[in-house]
Parts: sequence; structure tokens; C-alpha cells
Amino acid sequence: MFKVEQVIDATQPIALALKQKVEEHAARVGVIGLGYVGLPLAVEKGKVGFSVTGFDVSAERVRQVNNGENYIGDVKDDELRALTATGRLRATTDFAELADCDIIVICVPTPLTATRDPDVSFMQSAAQQAGRYIRPGQLITLESTTYPGTTEEIILPLLAASGLRVGRDFFLAFSPERVDPGNKRFTTKNTNKVVGGVTPVCLEIACAFYAQTILAVVPVSSPAAAELTKVFENTYRAVNIALVNELMLLCDRMGLDVWEVVEAAATKPFGIHTFYPGPGVGGHCIPIDPFYLTWKAREYDFHTRFIELAGEINVEVSYYVVKKVYQALNTKKKSLRDARVFVLGVAYKKDIGDVRESPALIIIDLLLRDGALITYSDPWAPVLTPRDGGPRLESQPLTPAALAAADCVLILTDHSAVDYEMVARHAELVVDTRNATKNVRENRERIFKI
Repeated sequence: MFKVEQVIDATQPIALALKQKVEEHAARVGVIGLGYVGLPLAVEKGKVGFSVTGFDVSAERVRQVNNGENYIGDVKDDELRALTATGRLRATTDFAELADCDIIVICVPTPLTATRDPDVSFMQSAAQQAGRYIRPGQLITLESTTYPGTTEEIILPLLAASGLRVGRDFFLAFSPERVDPGNKRFTTKNTNKVVGGVTPVCLEIACAFYAQTILAVVPVSSPAAAELTKVFENTYRAVNIALVNELMLLCDRMGLDVWEVVEAAATKPFGIHTFYPGPGVGGHCIPIDPFYLTWKAREYDFHTRFIELAGEINVEVSYYVVKKVYQALNTKKKSLRDARVFVLGVAYKKDIGDVRESPALIIIDLLLRDGALITYSDPWAPVLTPRDGGPRLESQPLTPAALAAADCVLILTDHSAVDYEMVARHAELVVDTRNATKNVRENRERIFKI
């Protein structure tokens, strides 16, 4: 394991003063981007005594934070209210206040373009703002998931344009977010934090900063190593999800139950880590991060065949789900056109309201394109705008009447609050992509599983 060298001493007064401020919780922390990553981080820093300012381009989001109105599931309402009431946490759209911050943490989105290339514009904009107001004695850390090399190739030049020198006047590190929305066991505080600094001094200060609120900090040799660590983590998941999804397609051909096979394999106490099939992959990480690595690999004339194949399979299964709806309706001598399809769950995973990159968006678009009449119910996602400019949909109550009125009920997200016995009792036809009905006893003949 790479270790942090204790290199800061009295010969480096700027670094020493900043590290002491950090350890005394006297440093002012600025967080750029108050979304799924930034707001939980800001709250954790505020809870241990740091004075935190959140920066966001959204005036509405800033208003909500300043009023103590929580909009992130992983943040506790009472903790946010307490911090804003005491002034320990406040938000602003005025980036000039970055000059007052000792620590600046960049937590902005890193989406893909239409051609599946990295869109670094949000990171560039945040770094430009930081560079505009940079001063000696600041630590800037990037948490946005990105390809290896971003911190030193994009962020560092924008900051160094000020004339200040990294490692002496200001300090720069990359520490990838590892947020898992809805995870009750692993939170910002108890999830190990990987940190890579541009110089040994940068690393020492950054590790000291994160150690104030995170139980275990894992130093690595460089920002690029930290960047690759994060994209590898999500690529690992994407490839293994694709593997089990391909197994699902094979089981369908062979007439076997993929859920039985996977659960039987999971009983082996070594050599296997269980992944489960589903209607596709969603969220900000798994559908996107592997393509950051694929894009960067081209620079080295290297083709990431596993990653590209995994992406193809994980998209293919969404089309396979639509095919299963066709097949299920055919058993009732009903075509998909004008069929009433009631979708249960549109979030990308259970018990959260996050619909980013959700496979439900692809599947609903495909069903609409083929003439299906779509309604949905999701207690976590009250409003949904399908891709490609489809009609705005609103979540409907999950009632026996709504289930009975549908030609097909399509389970895309297995939220815990849903009574699946009730679904099977009243639905004429069910297509289950999550094995949510595995314990249902009645009307099994109406249930089609992927």
C-alpha cells in the first residue's frame, strides 16, 4: 500500500499553515456543485465544525440549501437544517467567494456527449472559476469521476495560469466520489477515500483534509492512479453485470431460470461475487464511467474490447425486455400497439428517486415508439420525462383498479414498498425484470420473468 510521506515542515510555511488550519477545523471549505456528491460532502464537513460554503449555478438549489430544504436522499433533513440555521453551511451563486475558501472541492457532473465522448465542460468551468480567484494557501480537490490524466492535463493548467506554483503556493489532488445513493450501510463517512496528489505536499494536505470526516483514507501515488481506480471500479461492475445479463439471454434460449442459476452459484463461499440480471444499467456511474476509460485508451492505441462489449450487452437487454413484453401480450392474443402497459418503478435502482440513465427511459421510449399506451407508478419519482422528447408522465397511484386496467404490468424497479402479492392478484399479465415476484404464490401463470 502506498504511504503518505510526512514532508511538510517549517521550511514550507504556506503548506504548514494550511495543514494546521485543516487539523484544527479552522479552514473554510468551498464545495462547487451541490448535487448527489457535493451536498452530502458539505454536510459531513459542516458536522465536524468546518465552515462550509456551497457553490452552484442553480439559484433554486442555492435557495433550498439556505432554507434548510433537503433534496438529496442521503442527507438527513435535521442535519441540514441544523447546519444552515447556525450558519455553519450556506450556499451561493457568487463564485467570487471562492477567494475566501481555504479548501475548494469540485463535485460537478461528468456526462458523455452524444458521441459517447467525455464532456469535461462542467469541470473546466469549475476549475476556471477556481483559477480566477485562486490565492496562495488553497487546496483544490477534484471529486468528479473522469478519465486518467484529467487533473494534471486539464485542471492544473487552468490553476497554474495564475502564476502560482503547485505544491508550494497552492495544492491540488484528485479524490473520486464513491457515493452509492440509497445505501444505508456505506455512507460518505465510512466509505474508504482514495486520494492522489500532484506532489507529495499536495497529497499530505489532501489526506489530512479527508481524514477529518472519513474513517479510512487510501493514498495512491498520483491523481491519475486515483482517477483510474474510480473508473476501474465501475467498469468492473459494468462488465460483470453484462456477463450475468448475457447469461440471462442464454437461459432464455435454453429454457432455464437465470435467477435459479445465479442464486445457486452464489452459495459457493469463494471465487464468485454475485451480480444479478436486470433490464439494463442506470445511474450516473456504470453506464458512463467505462466509456471515459475507453476514450482515454484510444490515445494509447489500445482497444478496450471487454468494456465495449459490456456496453453493447447492457444496452441490448433493454431491447430484450421490450421483446418479452411483446411475447407476454401475444399469449393473450394482444398486440403491443394500443396495449395499456403499466410500468412499476422507473428509478435506476430500488428505493431511490434517481432516474439518471435509468434503463426505464430507454424501455419506455421503445414501447411508446411501438404504439403502447404507457402509465407508471413510482413512489420515489413523481414525474418522468422520457428521452427523445416524449410526453411528460406523472406517477399514478398503485391500486387494484390501475393494475386490473392494464394489459401488462412491467416491473422495472423492485421498490421495497410495493406489495407484489397484490400486483400478482390484480394484474392480468406481469413481466418481471427484477425477480420481485419470487415469493409470490398465487397467479404464477400470469408472471413472465426475464
